[in-house]
Amino acid sequence: MLIYRYILKAHFAPFLISFFIVIFVFTFQFIYKYIDNLVGKGLSWWVISQLITLNLAWMVTLAGPMAVLIATLMAFGSLSSSNETTVMRASGLSPFRLILPVLLLSGVLCYGLILFNNKVLPEANHRTRVLMTDIQRTRPTFVIEAGRFTDDISGYNLLVRKTFEGSNKLEGVFIIDNSNPVYSNTLTADSGQINFSRDYSKVILDLYHGEIHQIDKKNPGGGYRKIEFGKHIVTIDASGFGFSNSDEGAFSRGDRELSADSMRSIVNNIEKSYNTDKNNSILQLQQLALDYGRFKYDSVLTDSMASKQREMLAGTLVNRYKGLKNKFQSQTQTIKANSRQMDSFLVEIYKKYSIPFACVVFVLIGAPMGMITRKGGFGVAAGMSLGFFLLYWACLIGGEKLADRELLSPFLSMWVANILLGLAGVYLVFRDSLNLKRLFKVKPI
Repeated sequence: MLIYRYILKAHFAPFLISFFIVIFVFTFQFIYKYIDNLVGKGLSWWVISQLITLNLAWMVTLAGPMAVLIATLMAFGSLSSSNETTVMRASGLSPFRLILPVLLLSGVLCYGLILFNNKVLPEANHRTRVLMTDIQRTRPTFVIEAGRFTDDISGYNLLVRKTFEGSNKLEGVFIIDNSNPVYSNTLTADSGQINFSRDYSKVILDLYHGEIHQIDKKNPGGGYRKIEFGKHIVTIDASGFGFSNSDEGAFSRGDRELSADSMRSIVNNIEKSYNTDKNNSILQLQQLALDYGRFKYDSVLTDSMASKQREMLAGTLVNRYKGLKNKFQSQTQTIKANSRQMDSFLVEIYKKYSIPFACVVFVLIGAPMGMITRKGGFGVAAGMSLGFFLLYWACLIGGEKLADRELLSPFLSMWVANILLGLAGVYLVFRDSLNLKRLFKVKPI
């Protein structure tokens, strides 16, 4: 028991130091990436600090496994460099028993991160999106960067020379409008002002003292027109400015803003709806087949009332058949869309468990690697852990892309990295007891 306490104590300080260093690196990266959008847009420091604090949630999710790997490499590397692990193993402790207390503690941390991913992270992601939506509604210039084209708006390219921190005024506006299929318009204005419509579905640009250069797309050589204006209004769909319009629900939750239980409920509802539609379609098809079987057409009664009734019945059956055929075709498209949506939710569900379980996997891979390298410095541990985590993250991102294209199951896409690294770690831990060289050694005859 004293040995186990000593091993855990050797991990405590490296874990805390590594965790806060990783959080600092992620925070610095976030600030560096979004500094131009946060500073100089009229946002208070309270709002900026809220954004940074809310984004700490996903940083904690990633920093936990990384800190475990660094601490494991450092602790066992340090114990090996001072020959303490050699003494422990000589006293009868196997490599597995040496890492057992760390493995158990990593299991506790894994469980804590799973709770964090299902309770805290979805709420933080949702509040971040709500806050960003509020910022964009009060500051439409938030998504416009002065001196750079904003080209993520459907049909429009927008360039503004200068924005103003305390208002929605613009200076030096240049717009390329390709939203009209007949004409291409290039607008320039000395100044302008940007606002949202009352329902936040449209962005309204009031332009002052400018020109419109209009070119006919079908006749570029001869269809040119120049218009000068004192004031001109341009209306743009608000979805291009980075948030859903009111019709889609500005505060509805996406897959990263839901817990695993909520997403499972959605997946179950999709499956239930699909099964209900499928059963109804099968019953309708069976009934149609029975009606076709009962129908008999008598060519002798061509002029009688009964013949006309049979013709009407035949037309009804044909129309029912065409209706079912169109329904099956539309259901095929619906099934594909539902399948992609379900895969997207399942990927997020498995991700909430696979990333925390990396704590256990990194102990299995980090402990024997630390004993092998016999280096307990932070630099060596950080370098090795970065390599392992980049490999892990590449498998995670690649698996998610393959799952989105339906080339790999959602489970394998999120767990393949844990499975591969976990098997490698198990082999390294038990390689002495397995003694594969002796197992496959060929004895001379």
